[in-house]
Amino acid sequence: MKHIIQYLKEYKKEAVIGPLFKMLEAFFDLFIPVCVASMIDTGVKTKDIGHIIMMVIVMIVLGVIGLVCAIVAQYFAAKSSVGVCAELREDLFGHINKLSHTELDIVGTSTLINRMTTDINQIQNGLNLALRLLLRSPFIVLGAIVAAFMINGTAGVLFMFMTGVLAIIVYKIMSMSIPRNKKVSDQLDVVLQSTRENLIGARVVRAFCRQDDEKAEYEEESKVLRKLQLKAGNLAGLMNPLTYAVVNIGIAGLIVVCGFQVNEGHLTQGQVVALVNYMSQILIELVKLANLLITLNKSIASIKRVDEIFDMEPSVYEEHQWLLPGVTGSPKIEFKNVSFTYKGAQEPAIEGLNFSIMHGETVGIIGGTGSGKSTLAHLIPRFYDATEGEIMIDGRDVRQYSFGQLRGKIGIVPQKAVLFKGTIRENIKWGKPLASDKDINWALDIAQAKAFVDAKKGGLDFKVEQNGRNLSGGQRQRLTIARAIVRKPEILILDDSTSALDYATEAKLRDAIEYQTQGTTIIVSQRAATLKHADRIICLDDGKVAGIGTHEELLRTCQVYKEICLSQMSKEELGA
Repeated sequence: MKHIIQYLKEYKKEAVIGPLFKMLEAFFDLFIPVCVASMIDTGVKTKDIGHIIMMVIVMIVLGVIGLVCAIVAQYFAAKSSVGVCAELREDLFGHINKLSHTELDIVGTSTLINRMTTDINQIQNGLNLALRLLLRSPFIVLGAIVAAFMINGTAGVLFMFMTGVLAIIVYKIMSMSIPRNKKVSDQLDVVLQSTRENLIGARVVRAFCRQDDEKAEYEEESKVLRKLQLKAGNLAGLMNPLTYAVVNIGIAGLIVVCGFQVNEGHLTQGQVVALVNYMSQILIELVKLANLLITLNKSIASIKRVDEIFDMEPSVYEEHQWLLPGVTGSPKIEFKNVSFTYKGAQEPAIEGLNFSIMHGETVGIIGGTGSGKSTLAHLIPRFYDATEGEIMIDGRDVRQYSFGQLRGKIGIVPQKAVLFKGTIRENIKWGKPLASDKDINWALDIAQAKAFVDAKKGGLDFKVEQNGRNLSGGQRQRLTIARAIVRKPEILILDDSTSALDYATEAKLRDAIEYQTQGTTIIVSQRAATLKHADRIICLDDGKVAGIGTHEELLRTCQVYKEICLSQMSKEELGA
């Protein structure tokens, strides 16, 4: 809620004008029953046609003025609600981008998408209705009660009693709806997550013929959502019937009471009609108010869900903004007793790592599945922060650098090749926005991607579809490598990013990187052959260093490395 109020301050004019004009509309609406009463008691009773015509003209004028007020109110309410939620969405997106990988792992992609779309749309609807009806409806109800007391005290008391009963009904239904709407939103996250997984993993689902299983699971999740929505909808559906029933009973009672008053000469027929009209106005406004409260109820639940994201603080943050020079003569990268445990995990992913990598050195990282290879790579650019120990680059702790300076030194190619919709040129420029075509072609040449890019229609202007689905796995990997290389990083990290390449292409890529980049290269791979020619290899086992050395040294001294090599190569190949 604090964020909505903060954004509304920037739309103070619209937030005031909208409700103000809506109350003006309500003010003129309250005069309509008075005009009708005057028409009956004076015009009809005395057969004064001129008075009837005058009242009709007055009612038309009041209606036109009310219409103009309603249009103005709707315009400013829409302008403020759309503006607030547009800024809210932009700031939420910006905040999400500040969160570290830890927070993104905890929340999940589908939940974040749901909160940026469905929840903010719900907030927009609630804010729009609130600006138009939150003051108008109570004003009409209060005005009708005051008018009833001015006409007849007994009728006024009946109005107050009926309004109190209606208020209790609205309050009870609203209080019971809040937890139900929260459950609906949470289950919607589950359904969206299942949808996302099935769309992304469609090929895997079909490869294992699991369509029926996934469909059954999805139907089960949808049934739960439908059941929760029905419970919330059934409760909200009681609002209109109950309020209509109470008001109709009130109108019946009003007619009975007022009938005796008319016979006794204390009320006129026109005044009775005015009271019935005021009671009908109360009914209409309370129904509007009830629907508004239901919408607000959903909006409040959405606001809380959005606030949960805003309240999340990134576990990785910038300590300094200024540029820091490196320490002369220090290793390019140094791990000092580094350990890291993922949030919620029982055991550390890596533990007690101590090693250094010198300038211009090519170092391989190898180990079994789950040994911590990718975790090690992700700690260098501070996707996560080490829970223990220090990671040094150019003699300074990575925490001392700004994100821009630190990540400006590093080019990282992730395990999963991620490309964006656009041309090949636009995708490569992610690595260096001001890169010329010459720079791009140089990077493509090193990444062994130049030949297939030139063969594509349009070359650098070839349109890459979402996630690069119109390219093969190997082509996507080579483009992501080129994207990292084009910035000429001081440190190049290849996180198992050549798995889709054949050995010949991989060897050419490795040689091209070694001879043309002159930077420090870290290659994370499951293939021993890929790392065989590295200056040094770090072998990990269950998050710990099992051995460090050249290929030949590790074959002699590290049993874990030897077992990995024997599982992939023959003894003759090892000896070659």
